[in-house]
Amino acid sequence: MPELPDITVYVECLQRRIVGHTLAKIRLVSPFFLRTVTPPWQEAQGREVVAVSRLGKRIVVSLADDLHLVVHLMKLGRLKWDPAGKSPGIKLLHASFGFDSGALHVIEIGPKKRASLHVVGGAAALAEYRPPGIEPLEVDRAAFTAAVRRENHTLKRVLTDQRLVSGIGNAYSDEILHAARLSPIALSSKLDDDEIARLFDATRTVLGHWTDRLRAETGDGFPEKVTAFRAGMAVHGRFKEPCPDCGTPIERIVYADRETNYCARCQTGGKRLADRALSRLLGDDWPRTLEELEAHRR
Repeated sequence: MPELPDITVYVECLQRRIVGHTLAKIRLVSPFFLRTVTPPWQEAQGREVVAVSRLGKRIVVSLADDLHLVVHLMKLGRLKWDPAGKSPGIKLLHASFGFDSGALHVIEIGPKKRASLHVVGGAAALAEYRPPGIEPLEVDRAAFTAAVRRENHTLKRVLTDQRLVSGIGNAYSDEILHAARLSPIALSSKLDDDEIARLFDATRTVLGHWTDRLRAETGDGFPEKVTAFRAGMAVHGRFKEPCPDCGTPIERIVYADRETNYCARCQTGGKRLADRALSRLLGDDWPRTLEELEAHRR
C-alpha cells in the first residue's frame, strides 16, 4: 500500500500538474470505485482544481466551490499520468480524470478491487475522512508519546493503526522499528522514555529520508514504480538477506497477506519471533534463538 512518503510525492507531482487547471471530464470504468452518490460525480466536471493534499493515506483533489475528490489507493491502487491525455486501456483502469494539462488515471493491480473514490461537498464533510491518528512528521515528542501509549498494543500495530499514527503501513513500520532497534511485538505500554525517544527519532528519520529519496528519484517526472519493496530498505521484503548493520539474515513473521520483517540480533536480542504457521507446524523443533537456528542448520 502506498504510504506517507509515496503519497506525499504523488501529491507534490499532482500539484505541479493540475492545480489551476480545469477538470474537464471524468470517465468512470469500474462500478466499484465510486463509493458515494451525493454530490453526484458529474458536478466535479468543469471545475478548477484549487489544491491537492494528503489526508493520511488518501489523496484529496479540491475543486472550486468546496467540492473534493477523495481517492484511497488501498494496497494495489496506483496513479498514472499521461500528458497527452491518452487512456491506458480498461483492463486495470478504475477511472480517468481529464485536464487540459493531461490525464490522471487510477488503476488497480490484482482481482480485489479495494481502491475508492468519494465525492465530498464542504469542509465539514471532508474532515470526516481525516484519520484520527497523529501526523508523525508534524507533532512533537510529547504528542507522539501520548499516541503510542494511548492503547496497549504491539509496536507494529501501533505504527500501522491509523487511529493512532497516520500514514504509516507495513513497509515503513518495519524500517522504523529496525532503525529504532525495537521488536515489532514489544508492547507500547512497556516502553521506557529512552525507547520512546528512539522510536520518535527513527519515525521522523525514516519517513523523511524516504520522502526525500523518492522526490529525488522522481525528479520532474511522475512516480512510475510505487512499491512496498525498494532497494535500499534495511529489512522490509529482505527475508533471509543480511541485515545491513550486523549481517544476520533477516527474519519474518507471516500473517494472512502481510509479513513483518526484522533482524533478530538488532531488534529482539537474538530471539526469533514465532511465525504463526511455521512455528505451530514444527512445535518444539522451532528454533527460538539464533544459536538454536544455527545448530539446526548444522
